[in-house]
Amino acid sequence: MTISRFFSMPPLVAAIIAAALQTAVLGYMVESRASILRNGVDVKLKTLPVDPRDLLRGDYVILSYPISTISKSIITGDEPKAGERARMSVRLKPGADGLWTASEASFGDLAPAEGSVVLRTLPFDYYAGVDGLPETLFVNYGIERYYVPEGEGKVLEEARNQEELEVEARVSKDGTPQIARLVLRGAPIYEEPLY
Repeated sequence: MTISRFFSMPPLVAAIIAAALQTAVLGYMVESRASILRNGVDVKLKTLPVDPRDLLRGDYVILSYPISTISKSIITGDEPKAGERARMSVRLKPGADGLWTASEASFGDLAPAEGSVVLRTLPFDYYAGVDGLPETLFVNYGIERYYVPEGEGKVLEEARNQEELEVEARVSKDGTPQIARLVLRGAPIYEEPLY
């Protein structure tokens, strides 16, 4: 269908087609998130304090994780060229305390391995250090914000800064994480609905 044909349709038909397309796009977005929460692998992540100047913007809490700091010592494989957009695969393994930590990272794919989960970072601009790979890389996974009801973020900020807040996330087969619940001092306080 050409654009000119679309605009020459009766207005009611064009409105119905536009509404159907918008509904399909929204449905796809909701279902892709719900699919991860329904079928993903559970991982529990420790949160880190965040600079108090960026504690709460509007109605969300900023979350930071130890797995967001990737040490050069765990990076395998080739590195991208400086200035390129890159993504990393990061292998997580559970510790004795139930918290998952990064054990391996690569700019390429990591093969599945028993007892581990592979996360994919969001794309970032890669800049090499003086001697190639920098000592540490800071990456994001798309789970660095958690939206809360208005006025309820202060308790979470304080708990996060005292390292009493944990995140339980689910990870899809392609490495995409979604926050499933927040855990405060060992007790779940917010749980994400599927829909």
